[in-house]
Amino acid sequence: MTGTYAYKTVDGHEVLADVHRPQGDGLHPVVLWIHGGALIAGHREEILPKHREAYLAAGYAVVCIDYRLAPETKLPQIVEDVRDAFAWVREQGPRLFGADPDRIAAVGHSGGGYLALMAGVVVQPRLRAIVSFYGYGDIIGDWYRLPDPCYRRQPLVTEAEARAVVGSAPVCSHAGWEDRRPFYLYCRQQGLWPKEVAGFDPETDREAFTPFCPVRNITPDYPPILLLHGDQDTDVPYQQSVLMAEALSRAGVPHELITLPNGPHGFDEGDTPAANAAFERVLVFLRECF
Repeated sequence: MTGTYAYKTVDGHEVLADVHRPQGDGLHPVVLWIHGGALIAGHREEILPKHREAYLAAGYAVVCIDYRLAPETKLPQIVEDVRDAFAWVREQGPRLFGADPDRIAAVGHSGGGYLALMAGVVVQPRLRAIVSFYGYGDIIGDWYRLPDPCYRRQPLVTEAEARAVVGSAPVCSHAGWEDRRPFYLYCRQQGLWPKEVAGFDPETDREAFTPFCPVRNITPDYPPILLLHGDQDTDVPYQQSVLMAEALSRAGVPHELITLPNGPHGFDEGDTPAANAAFERVLVFLRECF
């Protein structure tokens, strides 16, 4: 690993990125990796080692970022962090770790997949490629703004229990999933994720969500994208990637949707032939785009 850097500082809080540099001199294409966790939990160190090493072996510099988390920080500022991370790589990366500012891709998983999709909307100049593992393009669909039947089969979390694991000060590093999981469960069980994370009410201020729904913002200039999703995902519906693929088709954007038959959420964490083949396709896709 080349090192850990603060790519921005907000109100005295450093927002960090781990940079892993491949062997060899000169400028390297960059995979900027965005962790999942529903924008509520997670951190930059969660990249699977086997994926990180595969990216490095393929010659990519790997930049794993933190970003401020909800509900302490709301969605517009979270998206701002991601946009600023790409700007930092482009502006400072060549000097700090040999980043090629013209060859940058976004790769994200789940909530990080959503942020990778958002990067295609808000990051300029346009990224070379986007890879979304079980991400989502519509954050006010019924799946997120209504109580989720699957999560309601688990013991219901009270509001007091949910609020007890979050606070008011910004959180942007080493936010463990298990520590903050009750808040996520509460949001899904009550259909409150859009309101708690974005800070807008989807019932009374629906249009405020439009800039933050990638599926509504696809243009012919959107970057080439690879979508990967298991069709038995009980957290993020497979249909979310289908809807993105349909919007990309209408706009004429180069894209591919890889469907994992019987694949669950987080299918890539397993060591299965299907998961390994899907990741090999990721490497081929990136090579084609770079």
